Amino acid sequence: MDRVGIEAPTTGFMATLMVVMVALYIGSGVAETEIKPVSFIFGDSLSDVGNNNYLPRSLAKSNYPWYGIDYGNGTATGRYTNGRTICDIVAEEIGLPIPAPYLAPSTDENVVLKHGVNYASGGGGILNETGSLFIQRLCLWRQIEMFEGTKITIAKKIGQEKAEKFFNESIYLMSIGSNDYINNYLLPVQADSWTYTPDGFIEYLASTLRQQITTLHHLGVRKLLFTGLGPVGCIPLQRVLTTDGGCQQNLNEYAVKFNVATKKLITDLNSKLPGANFIFADGYDFFSKLIENPRAYGFNNSDTPCCSFGRYRPTLSCVAAAKLCPNRKKYLFWDEYHPSDAANLLIAKALISTLKFFPGSSPSPAPSPSPSSS
Repeated sequence: MDRVGIEAPTTGFMATLMVVMVALYIGSGVAETEIKPVSFIFGDSLSDVGNNNYLPRSLAKSNYPWYGIDYGNGTATGRYTNGRTICDIVAEEIGLPIPAPYLAPSTDENVVLKHGVNYASGGGGILNETGSLFIQRLCLWRQIEMFEGTKITIAKKIGQEKAEKFFNESIYLMSIGSNDYINNYLLPVQADSWTYTPDGFIEYLASTLRQQITTLHHLGVRKLLFTGLGPVGCIPLQRVLTTDGGCQQNLNEYAVKFNVATKKLITDLNSKLPGANFIFADGYDFFSKLIENPRAYGFNNSDTPCCSFGRYRPTLSCVAAAKLCPNRKKYLFWDEYHPSDAANLLIAKALISTLKFFPGSSPSPAPSPSPSSS
């Protein structure tokens, strides 16, 4: 084939979860009379389920050990964690299909209609220039172009009228923005770092994002969930760059301001775009609690990665020669950037029990995890 505001206890780390939760269950057939809404995902490595595997020159890949050690047969799939993404876990819990990576050769029209599509790409950002050090990655504008191609392909298969209904009723997730700081604005070699003031950069991001979401609306997107940034100054990569191992509060402040600006943007677009049902989810405070008090939630580490290359951090992180932590279930972070399978599981079950489902779906929600003293 050619190649939404609710505030929930979540962060950018939880992006994929929420879109899958609100997606309606898909039947096994793809006959036109059985076509039902699915979910489509836009984002970065927190949501990527293998797209970067198919970018031959990309330096942002996770298709090698130890990634995927706790997923399936232990082989890396392109997910940036040791096991499942939040999306995978929710699918297991409530019986939903996982959207397929757009670039996978097996993702044809039938797969789109049954599973939806994931366009997310590790290293991708809102801005085209973000992540340029990775050589190849799919920026948000490119992901939107791919979605447009998907829509054209599906219209050819089922007809324009049915395609419009299919895309209008499907659910869309957008979780993106952290790379625009970590792999762009905070790097002195990037022009944006000395072109914009911190507030000016947020304005640049917001104006670009406004154009992108408006374009998606013109393409038929009506139900969009945008998840804000978490405390990205507290991820292991940022901590190891400080003299005391603490969080980089200036980056956390950028994240908070970005969330404020994006929430305002989503609210404004809802009032101006016909039929728009856009949601902004901001759980910065919730994820901060996980980081600040990990033992209350069953973890004993929230400041270093489970998979690392010891004293060579962060130049080399989770590579084949890296060492793993003694107990992967006790670490909040898997590598320098991404949460572990155990963290994703806690987040997924907490949100399943607190978020409402669309009428017509009746999964049995998992209980919300209680703080643990372990």
